[in-house]
Amino acid sequence: MHASATVAPGAIVAEGARIGPGCRIGPYCTVGPEVVLEEGVELVSHVVIEGATRIGAGARVLPFASIGTPPQDVKYRGEPTGCEIGARTLVREGATIHRASVGGSGATRVGAGCMIMAMAHVAHDCQLGDGVILANNVMLGGHVHVGDRAFIGGGAAVHQTVRIGRLAMVSGLAGVTNDIPPFGYVFGLPARLVGFNRIGLLRSGCGREQLRTVRAAHALLFKEPGEFAARLEAAEARFGQDPLVAEILAFIRDPARRRQLVRPGRMAAPELGPGDDENGEGG
Repeated sequence: MHASATVAPGAIVAEGARIGPGCRIGPYCTVGPEVVLEEGVELVSHVVIEGATRIGAGARVLPFASIGTPPQDVKYRGEPTGCEIGARTLVREGATIHRASVGGSGATRVGAGCMIMAMAHVAHDCQLGDGVILANNVMLGGHVHVGDRAFIGGGAAVHQTVRIGRLAMVSGLAGVTNDIPPFGYVFGLPARLVGFNRIGLLRSGCGREQLRTVRAAHALLFKEPGEFAARLEAAEARFGQDPLVAEILAFIRDPARRRQLVRPGRMAAPELGPGDDENGEGG
């Protein structure tokens, strides 16, 4: 333990844990023997960190959250697996992040600068990119992959092995059983692709002209009639030089994917929320 770290009365830090400079471990936290806390990590109180878990610099974990506990997988028999939380990530009250199980990458990973809100659950072997936001009570099944800066709304449930692309947006209470392409906006139970994250793209630096290209490619891929394979080839021919469209196409063609793409749908006008336009394009 670094000399500048502080441990409140009532906290238990097991021998072997590595506690970096400036860490603060609050009352009644428990930290296991394989845990690594990098510089400036704060465990506010009543936090449980177990297993081979590394928490990145400046991360903050609020009361009653647990990280690195065993996976809820009947195949798991105590094999050595891990959990990694990126720098500056905020884990709110009661959230649960489980370490990996067998047959995966060996570690559950949450990227840097993420926010895991109250009571959200990140299951074994999930891989979350940087800047991901999970709102309250989000449930991610095992082996879910979430791209950078995706947003998943409160109470949404994501089936195991689903992929969610970069800057995708999932509405609250959605039931996601299939892959969501980058920048996609899904709504409903079961979730349907109702638009794309226009405002998210603008905020990320996408210009108006490029936004029009993405809109046109999205319409061709997901709204035009005809066989999808033919539309995919047409989108490649017309828009494939655009890097954002190329990202969508590469996601669709990924040979490692285990699920189909989410189906297109339509969101009725009375159900549009703040930041949505008449085409169901989210903010």
